[in-house]
Amino acid sequence: MIRKCCDSDFEMIYSIVNDAAQAYKGVIPVDRWNDEYMTKSELLDEIESGVEFWGFKESGELIGVMGLQHVQDVTLIRHAYVRTIQRNKGIGGKLLEHLRSLIDKPILMGTWADAHWAIRFYEKNGFVLVSKEEKERLLRKYWNIPERQIETSVVLKERSRVNYGNLQKEALLEVER
Repeated sequence: MIRKCCDSDFEMIYSIVNDAAQAYKGVIPVDRWNDEYMTKSELLDEIESGVEFWGFKESGELIGVMGLQHVQDVTLIRHAYVRTIQRNKGIGGKLLEHLRSLIDKPILMGTWADAHWAIRFYEKNGFVLVSKEEKERLLRKYWNIPERQIETSVVLKERSRVNYGNLQKEALLEVER
């Protein structure tokens, strides 16, 4: 079952993020890694900045989360994590499909450049990498991240989207510029 997360899910979201983020240890630059990948304070800051988490619940337990954040004329997919023991069961794909059904703006997502499995996941689900120049422009425009993270990240955009109204078409063209 997929549902919007609520305040009472905070501890579980925190646990899932930090469990699943262990996959990045030794992959992302050492200067960007922390054993507590995301602190409770950082998670709270993300939620307060507009990241809305959705969760995949199975047998009464939250096992995967994915956030969306509406920023200006786009929607960002943020903080997509599935518990380590639940990976490769289609949970991330189901969460992404559900979130995409809720969004009527161009969709962007960022991840670490060396997280090849994450990039493959998004490419398999209809996203394409943008150029280095476009990545830097988009990260500076839509994300609030340190310069070092901009250097070591990639951005993917949705390959195509049907049922865009004129406003959404214009926003997609802006993202592509």
